[in-house]
Amino acid sequence: METTSQSPFQPLFDPFLGNPVLLGSTIILLTLIGASLVSWILFKLIKKLTERTSDQLDDQVFRILRTPVYYSLLASGIGAGIQVMELSTGITTLLIKCLKSGGVIFWTIFFIRLASLLLSRVTHFSKKRAIIQPRTVTLFDNLAKVAIFGLGAYLLFIIWDIDMTAWLASAGIAGIAVGFAAKDTLANLFSGVFILADAPYKIGDYVVFENGDRGKVTNIGLRSTRMLTRDDVEITIPNSIIGNSRIINQSGGPYERFRLRVKVGVAYGTDIDKVRDILLNIANDEELVSTRPEPRVRFRLFGASSADLELLCWVPSPELAGRALDRLNDAIYKAFGENNIEIPYAKQDLYIKQLPEITTNHTIEAQEK
Repeated sequence: METTSQSPFQPLFDPFLGNPVLLGSTIILLTLIGASLVSWILFKLIKKLTERTSDQLDDQVFRILRTPVYYSLLASGIGAGIQVMELSTGITTLLIKCLKSGGVIFWTIFFIRLASLLLSRVTHFSKKRAIIQPRTVTLFDNLAKVAIFGLGAYLLFIIWDIDMTAWLASAGIAGIAVGFAAKDTLANLFSGVFILADAPYKIGDYVVFENGDRGKVTNIGLRSTRMLTRDDVEITIPNSIIGNSRIINQSGGPYERFRLRVKVGVAYGTDIDKVRDILLNIANDEELVSTRPEPRVRFRLFGASSADLELLCWVPSPELAGRALDRLNDAIYKAFGENNIEIPYAKQDLYIKQLPEITTNHTIEAQEK
């Protein structure tokens, strides 16, 4: 008669084999410990490798990667433990779907953060004509978030066995209703997208709108653009208005420099060459005026009572235009006074040949009384 040998550890496993709930709970507990240990060791090694590189991108990526990886390891063990517990089919299916949904949520958040990191990094190396630039990164970041979020929502619908046909049909009808109800908001939204893509101006630029508002752009949003005027008053302008308006970007062009035109009139008979020298010396001595391009003077017009000249010079930024113009006008006025150069102004002389008789008679009677 043959006897089977029994392992000395067999009594330790008998309670687990006879109790599925206890076995599943043990698997979940061991998974919790194992996932924590593996995650700690794995990312400890990865951290040492990333510390050797000068780039901070890999550190940031692995920092946000730790949470979804840890959850995936943990969820796989919990799922195995739940299936071992031999629960009812409905409860097991519900718990598995919850675990999968959590995984989709964690990985969706990871990819959204990853897209933001990669886009911000691409802007540092993008060329001037590239599509992704600091001024357009907000647009692409929002598009990436919408696409990733939409994919995550689609996976959640699949996990929970939800038919999307009815949802899409309802969304189409609701979209038409919302489109009519919020047409102004949608117009601002699409105009904001076009402004971010076309980039007629960027944050920090000095712009002038059709209504005469002038100031520095402080924020470009999808709904509106905010501008800070020279009076430190913030103006919010809907993007739909900006999209259909003429905009002057004083900071645009190849350089940020801004050109000043100082118009001066002198009396006829004045030495024009002397006036030119005075104006050029004033511009060259002013510290707010750029030396490149050099200041210049142009004789523009033979006016009704003056010879009109124009001093052309540049300032480094449109923000300095008002201050520089004040200094130049002040210096020109004083220099003309010191050099006896007349600045003519419009004046009229009135000659009375004869007073009316009625007025003369009344005046004589008043004097006699």
